[in-house]
Amino acid sequence: MRLTKQTNYAVRIMMYCAANGDKLSRIPEIARAYNVSELFLFKILQPLHKAGLVETLRGRNGGVRLGRAADKITLFDVVRVTEESFSMAECFDEGAVDCPLIDSCGLNSALRRALNAFFDVLSEYTIDDLVKARPQIHMLLGLEIPATAAA
Repeated sequence: MRLTKQTNYAVRIMMYCAANGDKLSRIPEIARAYNVSELFLFKILQPLHKAGLVETLRGRNGGVRLGRAADKITLFDVVRVTEESFSMAECFDEGAVDCPLIDSCGLNSALRRALNAFFDVLSEYTIDDLVKARPQIHMLLGLEIPATAAA
């Protein structure tokens, strides 16, 4: 299974916001940090906002921040709202294949177990885990180092 570019950058947006703490993160700054277009990031923000994973504030002094604490947002939360399909084979798609084994296929069962294991692992990691695993993240993203981290 390969995650989409949208999911990859959704996680990166979340990491940026987590590393930025309580401050509002501005889309131009995030785009510059990751060297991607602002338009692309705005598109990604829509499902994140709709799911309550981020809050957005419009206007000149607007920006984006996490919708809840970084240690309460799992990778699975992000993947679930940014991926369109988790079909690992055509038989996962309803009505896509006319196979007499569809309800009793060993392959289908094995792939479902594998997918559920994938989801279980993603559920074990939070955005906070990703940020804390990289002490240099503030420097890499061009963010101010918080006073607590600098001490």
